[in-house]
Amino acid sequence: MKVSGIKGDIKGVIFDLDGLLVNSEKLYWKANIQAAKEYNLNIPEDSYLKLTGATAADMQAFYHKYFASEHMRDQFIQRTDDLVWQWTDEGKLKLQVGVQAALDKFKALNLNMVIASSNYRNVIEHAIWQTGIRNYFDFYLSYDDVKENKLAPKPAGDIYELAAQKLGLGKNEVIIFEDSSTGIAASKAAGIQGIMIPDLLPPKMIDRENASLICTNFNDFLKKIA
Repeated sequence: MKVSGIKGDIKGVIFDLDGLLVNSEKLYWKANIQAAKEYNLNIPEDSYLKLTGATAADMQAFYHKYFASEHMRDQFIQRTDDLVWQWTDEGKLKLQVGVQAALDKFKALNLNMVIASSNYRNVIEHAIWQTGIRNYFDFYLSYDDVKENKLAPKPAGDIYELAAQKLGLGKNEVIIFEDSSTGIAASKAAGIQGIMIPDLLPPKMIDRENASLICTNFNDFLKKIA
């Protein structure tokens, strides 16, 4: 596949999941707000935007600021996860704009497609089966794989390097789609061309430096295929 603004002939595609393929970042944001109200936590609603694509250090700083104990933190996280799982079962998890068209196009071009997400394996499986896209992907990597292989999490590029290695393709033969600053920094760290499709937050100056391409959605990207 030849793409305007992207170097080389692309044979494989690596996707993030949350906020990129599916609207889960919006659901997590809504769940955070609901959980905070249930636990009477005084957390400004816009604070959760800072968790979009957050690093482990960012998450710890957020929890330290707003939670008096690890127990309260763990209850909050579990409630948030339970709400998103419930809403996924209820059909509220949706594909992002242009995702279905992009998956169909890439499949028609015989590209290898995989997911490399910072979420847990069971959550990824739940999302891709519920939205009907599981069979597009050769495999998926999760935070469980990061731990099992003793990799550094995003913004390190380890998970993307592992994905390219498992695909059996060179770094110049694959591209990465990401929605967050942390994710696009990981693609840069991996030495793989990254396309940013922002979700909850607009691209920052550093994103414009790290990304090979920034698109408004997948339909926008499809127009760039030669």
